Amino acid sequence: MTTDTPSVSRLRHDRLVRGLGWTSALLGVPQVVAPAGFARALGVGDDFRHRSATTAVGVRELATAAGLLGRPHPTWLWARVGGDLMDLTMLTRVLKNHDGRGLGRTVAATAAVTAITVTDVYAAVTRTHRSTPMELTAATTVTQPPEEVHALWRDLERLPDFMAHLDEVRATGPRTSHWRASAPFGKAVEWEAETTQDIPGQLITWRSVDGADIDNSGEVRFVPAPGNRGTEIRVTLRYDLPGGALGKAAARYFGEEPHQQLDDDLRRFKQIAETGEVVRSDGAPGGKQARGEFPQHPARPLTGDELKEALA
Repeated sequence: MTTDTPSVSRLRHDRLVRGLGWTSALLGVPQVVAPAGFARALGVGDDFRHRSATTAVGVRELATAAGLLGRPHPTWLWARVGGDLMDLTMLTRVLKNHDGRGLGRTVAATAAVTAITVTDVYAAVTRTHRSTPMELTAATTVTQPPEEVHALWRDLERLPDFMAHLDEVRATGPRTSHWRASAPFGKAVEWEAETTQDIPGQLITWRSVDGADIDNSGEVRFVPAPGNRGTEIRVTLRYDLPGGALGKAAARYFGEEPHQQLDDDLRRFKQIAETGEVVRSDGAPGGKQARGEFPQHPARPLTGDELKEALA
């Protein structure tokens, strides 16, 4: 299992994440500015050892605050959890060796850090999404030369014409682009991608950049078909499916099985390359509407009643 990175923008507007960021800032400033006074407020001594420990904790809190408020990521939430455990360890040691003065404040501080730890663990677990690495492969043959097929695929903004899960692809530079796609259960994901190789008539490879909702990469090879019959297209996609194995199974049940999607996408691409459009019956909807009104399901045997009706 790997960890899938949630979008920075989504975490940036998460109230709990921002609240924890400001908590770190409010705790960090007095620990750095007035470590002796902060230590006394906790009921511990203000000798050099305690002042140094308090300052170090304050610096850690400010670094965490900068991360959570500036570029939030689950890593910063787990950093808070790790810091909480360190703080609880230090407070426990202080309680064992306490001389009795300010003991109530130290106990209260320990209870407060325990409560904060529970909150931090909850935030870290619920904001860290699990995903399953997947690799999909598919191939088809198009009765057009490799150079023309490559040029059609390289026109990134036309990809949603045949890739039903894509909502938009927008070129942002010679080798960069912004993608928005539909995910299982009505969700949407976005990412920035870069083209890593582009050999006319032969190969296109790409990968998502840091901060993508879904880490992904892939390649498309254009190989002359035997007997001068056009071009064989070989596609490989690698990505992390949201929701792990359960999400994969549910997506398959509701007609969003990734392998089937890729096969369908290539069939539509073949139609565009050979006829200039996706062939469909008169009045039949296309794109997202077709997926919604005519969802695909895994093949299954007919029931007795269905078989009788089919033979009637």
